[in-house]
Amino acid sequence: MNYLNLAEKENYGTDFIGIGKSVDEIIMLINEKKPNIVALSYRLTPEPLHKILEELKDKINKNSVKNIIWLFGGTEPTALVAKEWGIFDKIFDGTEDIDEVIAYLKGKNYSGEESYPRELISRIKSKYPYPILRHHLGLPTIEETVEAIEKVAEARVIDIISVAPDQNAQEFFFDQENMDERLNGAGGVPLRSKEDFRKLYKAAERGNFPLLRSYSGTKNIVQFAEVLKESIDNAWCAVPLFWYSELDKRGPRTLLDAIRENQLVMKWHGERNIPVEVNDPHHWGLRDAHDAIGVAVAYIAAYNAKKMGVKDYIAQYMFNVPASISPEMDLGKMLAKIELVESLIDENFKVYRQARAGLASFPANLYQAKGQLAASAYLAMSIKPHIYHVVGFCEAHHAARSEDIIESAMIVRGILKNEFLGSVDMTKDKNVVERKNALIEDAKIIIESIKSLNLNLENPLTDPETLTEAVRIGILDAPHLQGSQIAKGQLKTRMVSGGLYAYDEKQKKIITEKERINLLLKEAGYLQI
Repeated sequence: MNYLNLAEKENYGTDFIGIGKSVDEIIMLINEKKPNIVALSYRLTPEPLHKILEELKDKINKNSVKNIIWLFGGTEPTALVAKEWGIFDKIFDGTEDIDEVIAYLKGKNYSGEESYPRELISRIKSKYPYPILRHHLGLPTIEETVEAIEKVAEARVIDIISVAPDQNAQEFFFDQENMDERLNGAGGVPLRSKEDFRKLYKAAERGNFPLLRSYSGTKNIVQFAEVLKESIDNAWCAVPLFWYSELDKRGPRTLLDAIRENQLVMKWHGERNIPVEVNDPHHWGLRDAHDAIGVAVAYIAAYNAKKMGVKDYIAQYMFNVPASISPEMDLGKMLAKIELVESLIDENFKVYRQARAGLASFPANLYQAKGQLAASAYLAMSIKPHIYHVVGFCEAHHAARSEDIIESAMIVRGILKNEFLGSVDMTKDKNVVERKNALIEDAKIIIESIKSLNLNLENPLTDPETLTEAVRIGILDAPHLQGSQIAKGQLKTRMVSGGLYAYDEKQKKIITEKERINLLLKEAGYLQI
């Protein structure tokens, strides 16, 4: 039945004929229904199967049953018996990964390099509606990282490995004399040359040939993009719009310069038909900006990518941010983002959904962390992602090594196996829908208020000075930005009934978005909306 469910999702017509059928009944039903494929299963002890298959083979020949693809599903011992009789075109023994089953249904045989698409969009299309899986990897030495990539590739459980360069590489790749050697390997792998990147690419040339991508660096980002394209054929670019600047102090750039350079990076990739992810929504969320800002920024980020000429956009939806958000409010927030982002889709701009769990939601207890990984992945399947970014269950305890990555991927694959048998549609839940609609309304207020800062421009949402002003006066703000030299840093937020809202601590109440925005506009000398 599991196989039939998967087959139906691949648009096969299926007919379950029941259990305990005799060979004569099977032959009779074949003559009556004239199928192209017959799938039989047997899960009892293997010894009696010999006589059953001997009879089946004899009656196939006597009844001239031809032009049928025969499939067998059973246990490992019964599969060995089935192989002996030469009846079956494909035998499943229960140890197969869902990828192999899906590949067979799609008419593919994932056995060699040519079977695995080497470009992101093709890889997505080869499996959807099943998501391809991504995991990040960056250990303190190149040698450790190479070995880990080899093991993960051979395990065939991850489609994309996101290389995590250390902080020195991200900031000082092009001026290495400024590196602090004490920080080598801090936060990732110490990559210092194109050849170092090529070693990682070579390590992935095995198993299921996972694609590679890398963080974009925190300065000289266009130069870094060229390195990534030439060395690892970067599967897609992930770049912020506002961040890695004076805003978060993760780079030397002013906010204005960062926005300009980040837009150039989007444009550079768009001109080369390389997919782009603009990851601002969760950057704001990770700093405790309320849900409405995250939804508004999701739209602004995608809008900028589109206007910079990006054709394939990867929209990342990070669940569990903040960690205490309720599942129904979280799903409502994601659906609001999706509705706004995908309103931008046209023949020149395609959007692919990427879901993941928020790192802060993982407990240090490894047993509980595995539960959190499974729970978050199950919720995330509600948005039908094209990519699922697996966060290693161990990340709150230690950096993920190959065995952790493989185990985490297998947990998610277990979720997928059950999810695609059919599940409850949580997107229709009344509370989820109400939250989605409320956040869309609030996000539109934020978006329109930013546009109102410069009505003389055709596209104020892509104007670096207008976007900088939106941060300066507090339209876009976050509690963690308190004391910032560029952001207002006065926003207060609070979790109420499972959602994160702007909050007036003096009056002890939620502030509506229109009220918050108009107070800011008035204070800054702008017309209220």
